[in-house]
Amino acid sequence: MAMRDRFGKWALSWPPLLYLVLFFLIPSLIMLVAAFRQPGDYGGLAPLFTIEDGQRVWELTLDNFHRLVEEPLYIELFIKSAGYALTTTVVCLLMAYPLAWLIARSGKKYRDLLLLLVILPFWSNFLIRIYAWMIILGPQSAFTKALNLVLTTLGFEPVRLLFTSFAVIVGLVYVHLPFMVLPLYANLEKHDMALLDAAQDLGANAWQRFWRVTWPLSLPGVFAGSALVFIPALGMFAIPDILGGTESIMIGNLIKQQILDTRDWPFGSVLSIMLTGGVLLIAVLGAVVARKGKARG
Repeated sequence: MAMRDRFGKWALSWPPLLYLVLFFLIPSLIMLVAAFRQPGDYGGLAPLFTIEDGQRVWELTLDNFHRLVEEPLYIELFIKSAGYALTTTVVCLLMAYPLAWLIARSGKKYRDLLLLLVILPFWSNFLIRIYAWMIILGPQSAFTKALNLVLTTLGFEPVRLLFTSFAVIVGLVYVHLPFMVLPLYANLEKHDMALLDAAQDLGANAWQRFWRVTWPLSLPGVFAGSALVFIPALGMFAIPDILGGTESIMIGNLIKQQILDTRDWPFGSVLSIMLTGGVLLIAVLGAVVARKGKARG
């Protein structure tokens, strides 16, 4: 019986483990090795070793890492991308929390409909939805014309919405908002309303009930949603490419440029390692903060 249970566990765990090894671990190791290699004469990677006087000479270098450290532009771009991702996370949290609360406290009939509306954007192509924002924020769109009409009436200069940082934030928030709503809803739905009733009986007003009961209990959902939004937003390149201008590029755009356009695979690998390391560091810090908050609670 024990052997059968052990075989069942291995049979369930091996397919996802094999998938992670083939499509995550091995590509990450290839990227790590590529970061120490020379770029080829026509792009890509130079040979890993050469033969000189009958001996094998390995062509490994740290020049790509030196280039990353010596050029402050790349670090500044990473910080800028983190700022975009952080802004997106905060805006998504502010917009998603009331919506998730409304869904969690709605009746069964309306709850299913509201959840369907939240996940409905996933049914259409990602690029189509982003190109739709190009039309909405374009200079000839009804939205832009109406906004500029109001601004000029009030004595302000007309503004440009497309190909700006504002357009990038709008696109990032639009794409990642459901990833914040769903974890918050899953958490808020499980809250015991008797706790709020007890707090009210003890004299707590609505604001105190939220900050002392609802908010602490919802922190696991907040942390989960923030991670699901911040991490993909940090490495996003399609939205800045389509909605942002030359001043709105993010670290993902630079990696794409190095890999596909310049074909400098070693330096692109170094940038990818920096991005991966930054994401892991942020995830560890978030886990530490969440653990401390849980311990205090």
